[in-house]
Amino acid sequence: MKIQDIVQRFEAEYGEGEVRLFSAAGRVNLIGEHIDYCGGPVFPAALNLRCVVAARKRNDNIIRLRATTIDHKVELDINKLDSYRDLPWGDYQAGVAYTMQQLGYKVVGCDLLYDADVPFGSGLSSSASIEVATAMTLATFSAEAGGKGVDKVELAVLSQKSENEYNGVNCGIMDQFASSMGKKENAILLNCKTLDYQYVPLKLGDYALVIANCNKKRALGESKYNERRAETEEALAALKKELPEITCLADVTPTMFEAKKHVLSGKVLDRARHVVYECQRVKDSVAALSAGQIERFGELLNRSHMSLKDLYEVTGRELDALSGAARKHPACIGSRMTGAGFGGCTVSLVKKDCVEDFIKTVDAAYTAETGLKASFYNTTIEDGAQELR
Repeated sequence: MKIQDIVQRFEAEYGEGEVRLFSAAGRVNLIGEHIDYCGGPVFPAALNLRCVVAARKRNDNIIRLRATTIDHKVELDINKLDSYRDLPWGDYQAGVAYTMQQLGYKVVGCDLLYDADVPFGSGLSSSASIEVATAMTLATFSAEAGGKGVDKVELAVLSQKSENEYNGVNCGIMDQFASSMGKKENAILLNCKTLDYQYVPLKLGDYALVIANCNKKRALGESKYNERRAETEEALAALKKELPEITCLADVTPTMFEAKKHVLSGKVLDRARHVVYECQRVKDSVAALSAGQIERFGELLNRSHMSLKDLYEVTGRELDALSGAARKHPACIGSRMTGAGFGGCTVSLVKKDCVEDFIKTVDAAYTAETGLKASFYNTTIEDGAQELR
């Protein structure tokens, strides 16, 4: 929705008066998949696909939640925020409010209306955008009430904590960090172990990033995500006996891995191999982009997808078909799944003057193979969390 339409919808729900607007971004992870929870380096960027929250403070202890795209109407009692974990909608917002309250923010009553154009279940971090937009809103109101205020890194960390502990999804920090800390026309090289980060200008020359949704919906909490995380923890425990200096799986270099991989076997060996070499691909990608080696970056995208397919086993028929069709197009030099997998999106590097033909050709090939129709997004790289007005 346009801003004015959101304001009008808010006033239709809650009555006329001052309306403030807050926003957080969806994100695309360019490379570095399933390594954030292993302490690895990742390379996400914030998108123009966003969650916007229209908001107004109240004079009581109630937080009311509405959305422009669904009919749920939720009321949260600030004194009972721990009791909303089983809501069909609103549990992520409740979790953020509860976590902030536990961390010393002054959570105040307010009316909130959510408008999101980040597609749900797409791998573009719709949940993180909701969490961070909520945190941005409540932190601003907290500061105005004399409590803790806005620190965008802390908003990302507490949003991850909320999703882990309140919603039971063992996500890493990448999604929330990119949603909060994104910078226009830059990607973020983020060390998920230390939260050290740097902005890297996205200079793609004659190429554009094309994001496509395979439109196979998945529920992250019901996927194999938590299983993969457990497998990497098993790998870390085994490797630490041989390499006591490591604190996370991302500390293991390819050389160290090849010397000690004999302590691993089966699927655990495959998962660890993916993590170790995906961490290296992130570093190689940043070096390639910094040197203007776009084709090299595209090659690394392809290698990442193959590792996610063969070693980490998180792609599936639809994502493989979509990325495969992309790679067959002569204007595409790299394509990979992005996000947790088991459905969701691909990101492809495509010559700018061929994007229209690329979309038409890939969509037709994908539909022919799967019977599904892909969605393609006209995206730009934008800033993260902010107050719009």
